[in-house]
Formats: sequence, C-alpha cells, structure tokens
Amino acid sequence: MTRDPDCVFCSILAGEVEAEIVLDDELMVAFLDHRPLFPGHVLLVPREHHETLEDLPPELIEPLFSTAKRLTTAVREAMGSQGTFVAMNNVVSQSVPHLHVHVVPRTKKDGLRGFFWPRNPYEGDDHMAETAERIRRALAGGADA
Repeated sequence: MTRDPDCVFCSILAGEVEAEIVLDDELMVAFLDHRPLFPGHVLLVPREHHETLEDLPPELIEPLFSTAKRLTTAVREAMGSQGTFVAMNNVVSQSVPHLHVHVVPRTKKDGLRGFFWPRNPYEGDDHMAETAERIRRALAGGADA
C-alpha cells in the first residue's frame, strides 16, 4: 500500500491518529469528519494514498463509488435525514491532499449554504457550443483541449 508519511489520512489509516471509523474494508475506510457540517458527516478514503480522483487507479473507481453509495444509505438511515450531500474536491478546496468523498446528512431547510457559488452563464449559444467542443476534444484525447 502506498502511504504518505505527512498525510493525516494516511496516519489515521495506520492507527497513528485517532478517528471514529465507521467502515473498514480491504480497499476503503470511512470515518467521521472531526469538523462536521452536521453530525454524521463521513469521509470515505481509499487505503492507498492517491491525491485526486485523476490519480485513482481504474481498479479502485468502482469500489470507491459503490462504497460511497452504501454510505449514503447508511448515513441517511442512521441520522434520520431526508437525504445526503456527496462531494469531492480535487486540489482546490481540498484541505487534505488524499482523495476523500464527503457524505453529509441533509434535511430540507437545514441551513447549509455556501457550497454553491454564483452562476456564471455562457456568453451565448456559440460560447456554450465552443465549451462543449473543447470538453469533447479533451475526452477524446485531442490536443488544444
């Protein structure tokens, strides 16, 4: 298993830093966030140190997301919430550079704000079409993406 000795999540996985573990399997570990948005806020991390979703090996994608799916149900049921907020930052706003998925219990009118930023609309249909084409080229592996 790859590990970064300076990573707090790797230290949690190694048992060097205490955390309230809620799920522990061969590939993934989930624990309560020590600064939760709401009680029941869980962080899901791969055991191996990968900084972003882009770094995650293909064989870990399905286990990560199927485990996140299981956690959404468990958190919702355990906390009596109406739903969950599932989020992942890659570099920007990523407080710990170890890939992690937030699973946060949510109820209507719970007061959570600030995750959604001002809308920045396209300058017009041409701008939207050009943006879509750039993303399609990048997905196809084309240059000038």
